[in-house]
Amino acid sequence: MGRKGSPRSPQAEGGSRAASPSSPLWALPEELLLLICSYLDAQALGRLAQVCRRLRFLSSRDVLWRRIARGCLNSGFTQLGTDLAAGIPVKERVKVSQNWRHGRCRRDTVLKWKCNLMPWMELDGEYLYLSQAENIQAYHLCAEGTGLQCHPQAIFSGHQEDVCRFVLVNSHIVSGGGDGSIVLHKIHGSYSVKFSAHEQEVNCVDFQGGLIVSGSRDRTAKVWSLSAGRVGQCLHTVQTEDRVWSIAISPLLSSFVTGTACCGHTSPLRIWDLESGQLLTCLGTDFHRGAGVLDVFYETPSLLLSCGYDTYIRYWDIRTSTRKCVQEWEEPHDSALYCIRSDKNHMIASGSSYYGVVRLWDKRQTQCLQSFHLSSPTSSPVYCLRFSTTHLYAALASALHVLDFTAS
Repeated sequence: MGRKGSPRSPQAEGGSRAASPSSPLWALPEELLLLICSYLDAQALGRLAQVCRRLRFLSSRDVLWRRIARGCLNSGFTQLGTDLAAGIPVKERVKVSQNWRHGRCRRDTVLKWKCNLMPWMELDGEYLYLSQAENIQAYHLCAEGTGLQCHPQAIFSGHQEDVCRFVLVNSHIVSGGGDGSIVLHKIHGSYSVKFSAHEQEVNCVDFQGGLIVSGSRDRTAKVWSLSAGRVGQCLHTVQTEDRVWSIAISPLLSSFVTGTACCGHTSPLRIWDLESGQLLTCLGTDFHRGAGVLDVFYETPSLLLSCGYDTYIRYWDIRTSTRKCVQEWEEPHDSALYCIRSDKNHMIASGSSYYGVVRLWDKRQTQCLQSFHLSSPTSSPVYCLRFSTTHLYAALASALHVLDFTAS
């Protein structure tokens, strides 16, 4: 023990001599310190944070982690750098991203029901919307994201048969049902509209810019108006000559894509003009009969993902070619792919037709990154999946499962 009044060691001050308050390092402007630290990788920033409290605060700044996060899986940043998860510290997102990459998560079954269904769902902030038979139910997510509240906060009804699919846009739910109708609900209020849309079940819908597009088993796709005085008026009817399984409006609101059953001689992926209903282009030339497209997802106006019965995920860049996709990934067990989503950057999540298999893919790799088998011992497709930066939700025939990636 040192004599009374002896100088304290640098370690006793909570950091090394180089980072002490009298160090010339702190004479530098903060902008220059951040510039220096911007050349460090995640490991070096982590070590820097252990030096002292001041460096720990500096090395945790979002501006230093943003570049690292854009190269990570599901960190909340798109390819163009848009932050989809503002408010969550970027450093924490990078940490959780490593759990996604390595498959470290806690699994839980948060809902069960007795009858086998074909559920669909959407995430919206603190709520998860889930179709169950002819209703859509809104469940509040628990504070820590570990599950759902036991009872739904709201129930949206109107269909006489099961809801096939629905979308949630700008506080509106638009659903298509097995009764051939489309129903529009306002989430906050009692306003709802129902109109007859197709002769057979409405397999898919999308809603953007005051327009609804729908696809049906009756081999048509239709464009509907929601403008004042014209709600439910059909603007165009497109004869697809094949059953329509999936549909999506381009982010530019100029066109929409249909995914069909591929039972004829035309491509199952076709893009149509939203204003005129005319065919603009077909995607691909080498589809086998029966290779129907079950799900499509726009990342940008020119980048599109598709999946279906032919067991492939395909990545299309409309700017370069409409004849051939720019990348493709094959499902390892030769299973049909029922649903697909991406983080609009590097990660893709897919749901398979057997044993509730959810797979994670890195676009920069050719093989599947992680697999999760959620249905055992009975087999069920993954009908729908959605994810945030921390959790993935998968809807199977009789249960809703959650993977919590904050638990390492």
